[in-house]
Amino acid sequence: MNAHDLFDTAPLGSLISFANDQPRSPERFRRKLAAWRTWNGSGRLVAIYPRRLLGSSFQPAGFVLKIGEYGSEGVTILTVSRHFELTCPLDFAILEQPRPGMVRVLTEWNGKVELQHLAEDLPSAHEWLARHRYSNPFLSIVEADERGGLGVMRRAA
Repeated sequence: MNAHDLFDTAPLGSLISFANDQPRSPERFRRKLAAWRTWNGSGRLVAIYPRRLLGSSFQPAGFVLKIGEYGSEGVTILTVSRHFELTCPLDFAILEQPRPGMVRVLTEWNGKVELQHLAEDLPSAHEWLARHRYSNPFLSIVEADERGGLGVMRRAA
């Protein structure tokens, strides 16, 4: 599927793969393999944003995938994420969608909603929020018939 289709169908929290349809290099070619991994991988869909005016120019619509978090002893030091515009030529696939009943921990800043954590249920979402401080967090319960896009997120207690 292309970036437009992913933008329209994938709900926040989905596990997404991206690829450029090139064969993977053998392990012995470390530089070629590193270049291949730049354009082939997977991540969690954490933000979807529309086309908007920034300063005197427009930022195209797109989405953000969280590729990984690095740290030790439960403390995240570095979060790696990739921003993709809708004109991106890569192929995308939805590997996994959030199950109904799961809870998204979201934050909003500058009109942009971003997923911070995907919890199994409401008590574990509250427990996670107690351990991790975010400004203006809110919760959204995953429903059975959810689709992606820029739909309004429902707030939960």
